[in-house]
Amino acid sequence: MPVLAYLDPGSGTLIVQALLGGVAGVAVLFKTMGRRLFGRRSGDDADEGADRPLDDPASIRED
Repeated sequence: MPVLAYLDPGSGTLIVQALLGGVAGVAVLFKTMGRRLFGRRSGDDADEGADRPLDDPASIRED
C-alpha cells in the first residue's frame, strides 16, 4: 500500500507555528479570565477614579 502523505519542511513549520499560536492564545485566555474572575488589575493607577462623576469632589486630585 503506497503512502500518499507528504510533509515538506514548510508544512512542519506551519504545524509548529499553529501549535505555538494555540498555546499562546490559551495562555492569554486564562490570563484575561483570571483577571475577570479574581478582580486583579495591573499595577498602574491610570484609570483610578474613572467611574466617578466629574462633579464629585473626591475625583479632584491635588498634587
